[in-house]
Amino acid sequence: MYSREETQELKRAFWIAFAEKHPRKWLLYNTKIKDFTFKFFVDNKKAQVTIDIEPKDDIKRIAYFEKLESLKNIIDEEFIKDLVYEKNYYLENGKVISRVWVEKSGVSISNKSYWDDIFDFFNDKMNALELFYEQYDEFIKDI
Repeated sequence: MYSREETQELKRAFWIAFAEKHPRKWLLYNTKIKDFTFKFFVDNKKAQVTIDIEPKDDIKRIAYFEKLESLKNIIDEEFIKDLVYEKNYYLENGKVISRVWVEKSGVSISNKSYWDDIFDFFNDKMNALELFYEQYDEFIKDI
């Protein structure tokens, strides 16, 4: 078990190592759609690459989600397989968002032997989602 400080240092070392292995600027929050973001997530059980759709207006949130869902076959065939689509995803704090994600289970941020696998997973999956978004962002934005 790590102390709070050790956990923070481990996370910092993880993200620094990831940036060194895959040095590039990721899209993440720069989608030009308010509250429509690409995210990396890792803990002691899994790693995820997500698209989080979190406008306060549920009508907008669902409209953006349905745009992504309408492109599901294209995404699966041309960019990334095994995405999970969840219109009403509940965060730990109770907030409802829409989320599209891909997951690699059985990895842990606390075990450095998994780091290269996680880094490659992050790079491959986020790159695929960004390539998709680059081609379809105007369609998605048009709600």
